[in-house]
Amino acid sequence: MAFPIKVCAICSEEFELKPDKPGFANRCPECSAADETGSAATKQRMDADERKATAEANEARRQAIRELLYRKDS
Repeated sequence: MAFPIKVCAICSEEFELKPDKPGFANRCPECSAADETGSAATKQRMDADERKATAEANEARRQAIRELLYRKDS
């Protein structure tokens, strides 16, 4: 069975869309690989205060969702 032929949204080259292809379905493997390596370099590290603030915000979100899901309607 032949794979569908797609056109890359970035470089406009044709490529075969194969199963288990990394990246986006509308980008060729070369453009997908370039995008993945670029995003890893832009990740920033967080210090202790930022991690604590993020953890507290996540806990508040979890608590709010829990209250919405499991509240008793009286």
